[in-house]
Amino acid sequence: MLTIRYQRIGKKNHAQYKIVVAEKSFSVKGKFVESLGSYDPHSKETILKEDRIKHWLEVGAQCSDSVHNLLVSKGLVEGKKRKVNIPKPAETEEIEKSEEKEEAVDESSKEDSVKEEDQPAETEEKEKKEVSKEAEKKEEKSAEPETKEEDKK
Repeated sequence: MLTIRYQRIGKKNHAQYKIVVAEKSFSVKGKFVESLGSYDPHSKETILKEDRIKHWLEVGAQCSDSVHNLLVSKGLVEGKKRKVNIPKPAETEEIEKSEEKEEAVDESSKEDSVKEEDQPAETEEKEKKEVSKEAEKKEEKSAEPETKEEDKK
């Protein structure tokens, strides 16, 4: 199946595209049947071979979504523009999943802290009791040696 699509050319950070007819299964940077024009997205300059584009569409070539939208805006094809779906690379999907997990962990820790804040009186009472128990133990230990010393005298 033939498709009319962009083939990226140009320098780094300054893309330019050739509009080509190629077999759909071929690589985007691979062989093409015919060059039908060019498109520079920075200057919005478009050069099209209108008669050849119409010929390939009549023969049965399909347009990619981006090229279809360009042809609609130039008036070569009638109809509505299509939604362009750009697939996400696998790496960005993995990063997003890990971020979602971190957010879930943060939310659960926030819930735990909210639960603790809901019961501040109980936790304060427990802490006071623990502190008072520790103080009593220290007093008992410090009091015991004094009594032993007094007994020795």
